[in-house]
Amino acid sequence: MLYVKAPAKINLTLDVLYKRPDNYHEVEMIMTTVDLSDRIGLESRADGLIKIISTNGFIPDDSRNLAYQAAQLIKDTYGVAEGVTISIEKEIPVAAGLAGGSSDAAATLKGLNELWQLNLSVDTLAELGAKIGSDVSFCIYGGTALATGRGEKIQKLPAPPTCWVVLAKPKIGVSTAQVYGGLNIEGIEHPNTKQMIQAIETNDYDLMCQSLGNVLESVTFKLHPEVIMIKEQMKRFGADAVLMSGSGPTVFGLVDNESRLGRIYNGLRGFCDEVFAVRLLGERNSLA
Repeated sequence: MLYVKAPAKINLTLDVLYKRPDNYHEVEMIMTTVDLSDRIGLESRADGLIKIISTNGFIPDDSRNLAYQAAQLIKDTYGVAEGVTISIEKEIPVAAGLAGGSSDAAATLKGLNELWQLNLSVDTLAELGAKIGSDVSFCIYGGTALATGRGEKIQKLPAPPTCWVVLAKPKIGVSTAQVYGGLNIEGIEHPNTKQMIQAIETNDYDLMCQSLGNVLESVTFKLHPEVIMIKEQMKRFGADAVLMSGSGPTVFGLVDNESRLGRIYNGLRGFCDEVFAVRLLGERNSLA
């Protein structure tokens, strides 16, 4: 059995520029990985089948699963006769805006490249990942990056300033398609992506906190007012900066002082089941 880590991501910025002719949105976003990971186990099977085994009852065990799609794509593209059993030990909340499914797919692509000795480059794996979902290419590389296009064009950035991240997910799932569909591009306030890149490149924590921005917040807040409440509570408990990740509903807070970390974490545990205190990873994973 080969094991691969599949880390979650957060969006330091998420901007939507326009709707494209292919019905995707042109995005510009800065993503970075955090120390919260699923664990993917891969074992070859002689019967050619793809089997998903998961510790979480909320994720599909058939072709709707992105890890399944990743295995099928590699089999079809490279004519692999072997099958695989994919075990998914979930730590990343499901439908949370943290790219859990995309990261599982990316880990599956990387792991099968090794297991089946395909010797594919990381760039080739990222191109394959783009066929599965918009966040998969980023998850292949990991680390910190500016993602453009529909999210599949990746430009590496340095690791951001080190800090703690508190993640809180309410007991709801959010439809990414519904959130993007409800966005009025004409009326949004765009985050300052260039300023965020400057903050990362100069290792300026305060500027990073000032530069957080996500244009999807306004839509998700209307659909799910409890997400606003979490954001306000996180600020009240002492986070330096707070933002919703992706299309939500997970909210994250940045804090550079460990003494405040416990207060924020414990305060949120009072009304939110899934709360995590983790570090920014920031660097690209070892397989990339």
